Amino acid sequence: MENEFKVNNFDLLRIFAASQVLVGHTVSHLDIATPPWLIKLIYAFPGVPIFFVISGFLISASYERSPSLKSYSRNRVLRIYPGLWCCVLATIVVAILCGFSFSNSQAPLWIISQFVGAIYTPGFLKNFGSGSYNGSLWTIPVELQFYFLLPALYGLARKGTKDQTLCFWLTWLAFVAIGFASSLMFPPLQNPEGEPILQKLIRYSFFPHFFLFMSGVLLQRLKAYESKWIAGKGTYWLAAYLAFYYVVPKAPVTYVPTTLLLGIVTVSMAYSMSSLSQKILRGNDISYGVYIYHGLVINILVEMGLSGRAEYFVLVAGCTYLAGYVSWIVIEAPFLRKKKQTISPTLVTGEQEKQLREYLNRLHAECTAPAVKSALHEDQRLGFRIRQGYLGGLPRHDDGTI
Repeated sequence: MENEFKVNNFDLLRIFAASQVLVGHTVSHLDIATPPWLIKLIYAFPGVPIFFVISGFLISASYERSPSLKSYSRNRVLRIYPGLWCCVLATIVVAILCGFSFSNSQAPLWIISQFVGAIYTPGFLKNFGSGSYNGSLWTIPVELQFYFLLPALYGLARKGTKDQTLCFWLTWLAFVAIGFASSLMFPPLQNPEGEPILQKLIRYSFFPHFFLFMSGVLLQRLKAYESKWIAGKGTYWLAAYLAFYYVVPKAPVTYVPTTLLLGIVTVSMAYSMSSLSQKILRGNDISYGVYIYHGLVINILVEMGLSGRAEYFVLVAGCTYLAGYVSWIVIEAPFLRKKKQTISPTLVTGEQEKQLREYLNRLHAECTAPAVKSALHEDQRLGFRIRQGYLGGLPRHDDGTI
């Protein structure tokens, strides 16, 4: 059953979600003419709700499998901060090259705040690029709030699995109601700069978005990956969602049911043709890099006065995917391998690599037939699995070790 959970398309879905945000922001900030039907299709699959649902699904599973709160917290830090810090440093370098000075009283506090994850655009960068130094990073503090609240929620719930799930259902219902109220009180703004401070703080807190995270938590606890109604039924849920999206008029009151249905589509697609992600990506998850760097790339083009032409979209996309790949290879993956354990089917941690090498050495030592030993030594498929961290087929002890 653990293998059924681990083999999924979440990496592919995250890249899809990051790409949707990239497309939407590029078309908007670079004033690229786009047919109305294509705009409607682009926004049929909003990336941020998809991210929040996936986060709830995977982070709750990670927490339940973590041996301690310290291990859980360490894993979350390794996932978010190294990539974020490098992105902030790259932004500072680009802003300086564009003529913005950091020799002011606001800069030190702003830099510290960004490194902590309290994202905002300071006054001295208001004229940088599109007016926000990196508009997509507003979700970082929201995600950090999710990470903080999840252990608290587990702690408040009773120990029994059924009682915990009931507590989560009640929490989900409460935040669905909050989500409805928020969508009515705080509809999308044409001019975010004119939004009152208190309203902005609420909009960018966990309150309006926690129902999406909790939807992922519930789907994970209900073992959607085993459900005959969800696993393998991605095309059916996708068709139902598109019918709902195109038939029901778009309005603030429909935001919550639309995104809830999208959440089910997301998880269903993750467990339909579930090996597709591994076949395409080979364990390379560039989604975080694409998400955090596309805003910086867009701002560079805005600073250069490049806008209004479709080829600039190709330039933004190409540069962003390259930045995402470099971020993954050079920064994210090395730090993620420092985890003690992972629920990723493709990432091998340092501890797992040590166990795997010990297992292979033991296996090699125990084999007496020369032909078998030679096959073990030469097996390229096994070597690929070692590099990719695909450990699902190896025997494990009760504690999860190899």
